[in-house]
Amino acid sequence: MEQEMSLEGRIARLSEMVGPSGHEEAVREEIRRQVAPFVDDLFEDSLGNLYAVRRPRGAGSGLKVMLAAHMDEVGIIVTHVDDQGFLRFAPVGGLSASVLVGQQVVFANGTVGVIGTEPLDDLKDLKMERLFVDIGARNREDALQRVQIGDMAVYRRAASVVGRRMVGKALDDRVGCAVVVEALARLGDSSPHEVYGVFTVQEEVGARGARPAAYRVAPDVGIAVDVTASADTPKARPLPMALGKGAAIKVKDNSVISHPVLRRLLVERARQRGIPFQMEVLDRGGTDAGPIHTSREGVPSAVVSIPTRYLHTPGEVIDLDDARAAVDLLVAVLQDEIRL
Repeated sequence: MEQEMSLEGRIARLSEMVGPSGHEEAVREEIRRQVAPFVDDLFEDSLGNLYAVRRPRGAGSGLKVMLAAHMDEVGIIVTHVDDQGFLRFAPVGGLSASVLVGQQVVFANGTVGVIGTEPLDDLKDLKMERLFVDIGARNREDALQRVQIGDMAVYRRAASVVGRRMVGKALDDRVGCAVVVEALARLGDSSPHEVYGVFTVQEEVGARGARPAAYRVAPDVGIAVDVTASADTPKARPLPMALGKGAAIKVKDNSVISHPVLRRLLVERARQRGIPFQMEVLDRGGTDAGPIHTSREGVPSAVVSIPTRYLHTPGEVIDLDDARAAVDLLVAVLQDEIRL
């Protein structure tokens, strides 16, 4: 039964699914299946955002709270098939050519390929346009039997648990999706608020799903749940986020300055409940909180993040205790009154 699925199990199952930006169907159906037992309503919009609604029991005097986590992952899109059957491609989301070489990718229909590179005189010449996907085709006609122009692929990688940590692809932001599902499962009838768990599309190509979702929900409060860069590897940029120090409460990134009242509330609840937390200041990037907080007349918004190493690679790393802390923090905030 889904009630018995562990947070670790939710993250791993979602991580391994194929769901590039604009093609989140498989991920959406898995989330729908996982979250259905815990909510009062489930629906999707014309873009593909999934809404899971938990209504308050009795005479609620709470707010309408939107939790947002994005379903999509970075990937590649086929732009050309040559006479030998090799696929040229463009990135969907932020990808690095140096990370792609030698990686296996998989298309939604199950076709598997490996990314190769043209001969290079200098590693400085390693650019996206010098790469191709080899699907083992004999020629162009053979390749087109399996893959079409415009098809998308993602990294092919199973999730693995090493100690307290998980390694896998698309933890950005399948861990956030799993955290929101788990928080809705834990809430039960304990929240005075009308809680919308919104699983958004196309975040990796400009947070496109979150704006119409926020317009539709018209929340009083928005909280995005996403990953953030972990700065605890050798010679990393001097930022405060690290694996194993708890849920990260965002102060700022390039898309949002968290609402000060919500940020203080998150810190207070963490301290009151003994939930490990750390402060996040990110000097680049953004989350769904960006379009949410500028929706309609403006929505007070904040972000709960899970520090992650090696973002947008097939070997992203999270600490499972940080994900559990994020769940605990969301539940702690949603169980009590929120005063803005």
